[in-house]
Amino acid sequence: MSAAHQPPRFISFEGIDGSGKSTQARLLAEHLRAQGREVVLTREPGGSPGAEDIRRLVLGGAPDRWSPETEILLFTAARRDHWERTIRPALDRGATVITDRFADSTRVYQGTTRGDLTEMVDRLHALMIGVQPDLTFVLDLPPAQGLDRAVAREAGAAQDESRFEGFGLSFQERLRAGFHDLARQAPERVRLIDGTGSLDTVAARVQAVLETEQA
Repeated sequence: MSAAHQPPRFISFEGIDGSGKSTQARLLAEHLRAQGREVVLTREPGGSPGAEDIRRLVLGGAPDRWSPETEILLFTAARRDHWERTIRPALDRGATVITDRFADSTRVYQGTTRGDLTEMVDRLHALMIGVQPDLTFVLDLPPAQGLDRAVAREAGAAQDESRFEGFGLSFQERLRAGFHDLARQAPERVRLIDGTGSLDTVAARVQAVLETEQA
């Protein structure tokens, strides 16, 4: 089967803040488009007009602006709109969807690092979305390196989205542990990728895993 005629796939990128997942999601989208595939590149929170509105609520402001429980509700609402308006229509027409974050971020950020709320995340996800990505890449990076990247990125950003960086290094360390746990708990779809090295080096690691999965 030629690359252009591969069945549609739903792929997500996850990782701590500053891990490089947004860049690697873009590079993979470019790689697949060069093979002749239709690819929809999207992000969370966001990816649809309503979800982008919620993004501005949850990513800006003081770290203690929302409780973890409220964040779970907001992220789930954004994800439902994203699923309805962007992801599902693209998959239905045969496109591959690559998203920068999906439900695993909520599982780790709210479900395991700020209280034992994983069951709440999973129950809401099952009720409102009910779909997991076919393949999830977790970009693994030392938390201090990721936080430095994220802070530098936000310093030049037009919009303040630094709320989670405000929780500090210990929070990023808990996030990394949470993503490692996720990779162990869902080995059928989650692949841990070494996020250190040049952009091209990391992209080659991602592409190699994808090619193995498709073989």
